[in-house]
Amino acid sequence: MRIMGLDYGSKTVGVAISDALCLTAQGKEIIRRKSENKLRQTLARIEELISEYEVSRIVLGFPKNMNNSVGDRARKSLEFKEMLERRTGLPVVMWDERLTTVEANRVLMESGVRREDRSRYVDEIAAVFILQSFLDARSRMDGETDIYSGGYERKG
Repeated sequence: MRIMGLDYGSKTVGVAISDALCLTAQGKEIIRRKSENKLRQTLARIEELISEYEVSRIVLGFPKNMNNSVGDRARKSLEFKEMLERRTGLPVVMWDERLTTVEANRVLMESGVRREDRSRYVDEIAAVFILQSFLDARSRMDGETDIYSGGYERKG
């Protein structure tokens, strides 16, 4: 079974999927929508990908503020988490995504991708960073259950 990573934005959702051993994350696509509240087709596409890749868990980026507070964007992500759990029946883990978009833009810039073309890829790469961070933490925390519970705080 694989794990899906999502970078949920106001008009896009970046999607990454783990390999079968849940060691590495690969970008799959960016789901685009015309309006922030038009989620039916987005959720349907996520369900198709879940079925296609035999996904057993979803890791959703949790965009907390730099001071660790929960702002409007993070609250919307929590609402999306509830929708995903209801619609898919899968556990959804919230995962700290601070600076993943900045890092994704940096990687694209260093790779020579032109500024105007970066927006076509940045959400998918951010989803890869979110999922890979989760997979790496999962391997380091082998035997701990905290990150599997759907909570967004790591044991410290």
